[in-house]
This record gives sequence, structure tokens and C-alpha cells, in this order.
Amino acid sequence: MGGKVVVALDAMGGDYAPAETVKGAVEAVQEYSEIEVILVGKEEEIKKELGKYSVPSEKIRVVNATEVINMGDVPTSAIREKKDSSLVVAMKLVKEGEADAVVSAGSTGAILVGGQLIVGRIKGIKRPALAPFIPGKKGFSLLIDCGANVDARPEHLVQFAQMGSVYFENVMGKKSPTVGIVNIGTEEEKGNQLVKETYPLLKSCKDINFIGSVEAREIPQGGADILVCEAFVGNVILKFFEGVAKTFLGCIREGLMSSLRTKLGAVMVKPALKGLLKTFDVSSQGGAPLLGLKGLVVKAHGNSKSAEIKTAIGQCIAFQKNSINEKLTQMIRDGGSPE
Repeated sequence: MGGKVVVALDAMGGDYAPAETVKGAVEAVQEYSEIEVILVGKEEEIKKELGKYSVPSEKIRVVNATEVINMGDVPTSAIREKKDSSLVVAMKLVKEGEADAVVSAGSTGAILVGGQLIVGRIKGIKRPALAPFIPGKKGFSLLIDCGANVDARPEHLVQFAQMGSVYFENVMGKKSPTVGIVNIGTEEEKGNQLVKETYPLLKSCKDINFIGSVEAREIPQGGADILVCEAFVGNVILKFFEGVAKTFLGCIREGLMSSLRTKLGAVMVKPALKGLLKTFDVSSQGGAPLLGLKGLVVKAHGNSKSAEIKTAIGQCIAFQKNSINEKLTQMIRDGGSPE
């Protein structure tokens, strides 16, 4: 495929599909010259939305899929039974080599199941892991895992740290990124059984820069570049982070609009506030890649609008051009898989 990156977009996935997914695809091919998007879903609906824009036919094409996996569907059953769903068809395009990546704002469970059953794991990867970037005072940290493995074992967490290090170093351009395990204290003996058993394994792992435990209050301060945990803890952190940010920003807006004096003050602080909001904008980093699969699968937020979809598509460029999967495969070959 040369320098071109082909992304299969689940056009029917997400709260605002297909209008916002199609719009996001259009914005992506307009901004990123190396991107080609395959819109997968109900052809008639997609073409109706696509007709609102002027896009070269070689940049966007449509692949018909007659079914849609809904949020209420049981993930495993949906993947096995809805074989002509937009998500399954998009993932098959990656499996068959017609696309480099798939992006979906649909059901997280179905994306996780489909990623493993259809795209498949890299040989030697024990469990794939969802790895979103979360903002902090010092920049973005990688939270791994946040949704794929609620019952992980110590060796899984070690591999999450290794995969996260490869991804962070190549995408963010930082050599030897710091790795911390999410814990309830900084002392080595603290934590539940999983953390206690994982800590010494991370400590002895030579191909990561392990700095010890990171408490929850240190996460917004940028306690580590890579935050390692099992999916239950990771998902709680992610959702709490989103909730606090939304509430905090809502309170600021209410306060600034509460009186004539505060409204006048709002005009003065608006530039600084915009900068602050940009710093803590999770959507600026795209979706969460499911690391450890043979092809790239990116989970965008369910309520993503076109801007988030565009960024998630653009995210695939760095992943592909930095040969992340090849480097993860090499990591396993070099003995990066803990026994």
C-alpha cells in the first residue's frame, strides 16, 4: 500500500452515526493526505450523508454492510451471529489486508471480542489491552488496560507495560518512558494480591523504565508516562476522570456566567481558559488502540462527533508509519513475553 494508510471506519458505530462518522471521514481525508477511508455500513444511508460533501472518490469509498451491532447486544453473540454487521465487515477488511486499521465508536465489548476473534492476536501476546491517553499537568499519560481484561494476571500486566512502552516511545517520541503501577500507596508491600505479585516482576523487567507505584492523586500530576493496571481499575480511573473534568468545567462556565461582573471577567480569562481546556482535551489524542492485535483496532468514544472521528482516523497514521505492530512482534521475539 506504499505510503498510503487505509482505514476501515465502522460508519454505523456510535451515538451520532452515520452523520458524524461520515463527516469525520471527510474531514480526515481533507486534512491527512496519506489517508484513504473505507466507510463500512448501510450503503444507502452512508451515500446520502456523503452526498453533502465534495470528496475525491479515490479518497473515500463505501463497502455495504446490512447489519448493525447495537450497544445492548451481547458482544460474543453479536460478533458470531451478525456477520454482515458494519463492525465485523470492517474488521475482516483488516484481517484480509485490504485495510491497515479499523476505527469504531460502537460497542466496546463487541470491538474487544471482534478484535481477538477476527483480527487476531500477535503470536506471543497473552492479552490485548485498551490503551487511551489521558491528560495531566505534564502532558499525556497512557492508561493500560482500561477495558479489555478485568481479571488480568501478573504476567499480563507486565506485558501491558512492555506494549505500552513500545507504543508511547514511538508515538510520543520519548525514549525510555516511565512506567508506574497504579496502587493505593507507594510502598512496595502495599496493594492487593495482583499488585503485590506484579510489582517485583515489573521491577526486574529490563526492557521498561519502572519507577514503582503511582497513587490515584498522582495521576493528574503526570506520575508516570505509562500507568499499568487491570481493566477494572483502569476503567474506573478513566470514567472518574471524564466525570470530574465535565463537572469541573461545567462549574467554571456557570460561575463565569453568574453575574455581569463575572461575564466581564470571563472575557479577560477566555484566552487562558481556552489553553487550559486544550491541555485537558482527551479527544485531541484520538481513540484507544487495542494493543497486541495483528492489525490496528481503535476504539473511539461512543459519543464522538466528527472532530473525534477525524482525530482517531489520523491516529492510525503514526501507528502505521512507526511500525508499532512490527516492533511489538520483535519485542516478543527478543524475549519480551514473561513466563
